[in-house]
Amino acid sequence: MRRVSLVLGSGGARGLAHIGVIRWLQAQGYTVSGIAGSSIGALVGGIYAAGKLEVYAHWVQALERMHVLRLLDPSFGRPGLFKGERVIQVLRELVGDCAIEDLPIAFTAVATDFATGEEVWLREGPLFDAIRASMATPLVFTPFRHGDRLLLDGALVNPVPIAAAGGHAADLCVVVDLSGPAESRPRPEPAQQRHADRGERSRIAHFIDSLQARRAPAAPNHGLVDVAFQSMQAMQDTISRLRQAPYTPDVRIEIPRDACGFFEFWRAQEMIELGHGRAARAFERRAPTG
Repeated sequence: MRRVSLVLGSGGARGLAHIGVIRWLQAQGYTVSGIAGSSIGALVGGIYAAGKLEVYAHWVQALERMHVLRLLDPSFGRPGLFKGERVIQVLRELVGDCAIEDLPIAFTAVATDFATGEEVWLREGPLFDAIRASMATPLVFTPFRHGDRLLLDGALVNPVPIAAAGGHAADLCVVVDLSGPAESRPRPEPAQQRHADRGERSRIAHFIDSLQARRAPAAPNHGLVDVAFQSMQAMQDTISRLRQAPYTPDVRIEIPRDACGFFEFWRAQEMIELGHGRAARAFERRAPTG
């Protein structure tokens, strides 16, 4: 039996590629013995550890653009554009909640302590409380109260939390980094569909920007969301390089940082297929061991 310690990185909707990676590992006979994840990595990893990945995959592949918009619950007057309660409640009903310590697979969700900036490893308590804390992206979702701590997205301190997987008994450490090099290439879709996608993305961006319209004017050439996400991406890339430097995982799977936008969960099928293909490619490149 080949056991894998799986590290799932942060990156919004790109994290749906994690599903494809896990499916490839399963098809090749690997057993995941432990998972550590930040943000979307904690979401997908936690649901897989609970044995409900295919339930989630079926649901997310059926999402359309407006479904995603309806899952966003505006949070006026609070430190975040969205409360994040609506999507978590939907997932609780879909997947079912449980205690992390009762999961059949060791699981760690990584978050950030708002007061101290310390990295927090969540390894017990309700699964979806840990997931919600780990995905509390600044500006986007409000911070989450977990016990006596106010927590933010784990990607702020460790976007690809290899250290959190250090205690897993495994034969291989497999890392999935959602901030791989950008790959400028045309998307395999008709021109009319591309136009429709741009229209929908614009509607969502305008909707999000409008929530902040009374707080601060938008930059002349870039919307609030564009500036925030590009800034966070740059920051997380730097942090990720520094945090990963001491480690040499057995397999590193990279998903291009421009594979899709942060909120483009309606592109689930495309991202799942991308993850599956990149997993196969990464294992093919891995030097044979003797």
